[in-house]
Amino acid sequence: MDRFDALILEAIQTDARITAEALSKQVGLSPDACRKRLARLRASDVVESEITVLAPEQVGRGLLLIVEVTLQNERMEDLDRFKAQMRAAPEVMQCYYVTGNADFVLIISARDMADYDDFTRRQFFADENVLRFRTSAVMDRVKTGFSMPVLDRAD
Repeated sequence: MDRFDALILEAIQTDARITAEALSKQVGLSPDACRKRLARLRASDVVESEITVLAPEQVGRGLLLIVEVTLQNERMEDLDRFKAQMRAAPEVMQCYYVTGNADFVLIISARDMADYDDFTRRQFFADENVLRFRTSAVMDRVKTGFSMPVLDRAD
């Protein structure tokens, strides 16, 4: 990956629908070269996914929660089962298996606290392997997204 690839990746993280012509102006390559490079980056799995970020309150899911989950047992089959449960739960926006005080950190969306209570009953209280969970309600989305720096700031 060279500097042009990095510039392309920086640009598409802000706008995944950017045209090759607009990308060309930002990066300094021809539109065709940008298309080819972007196709190569996608094919090589550097670009994992291109997503749309929704405004939670506009789709009736204005309650965002950060939840730390600690499991009773961390056997591989227990971890795999919990990971599969979280992947399948549409309320779970993000799920991370982590080190530290908890085993997992989740980002969850809910309509309201009653909706979240229903989620906890189905996913945590009904699971004998969930030892405890700790919830923090998000008061303000200060910064959201999946963008990460690709270029060194010295570039």
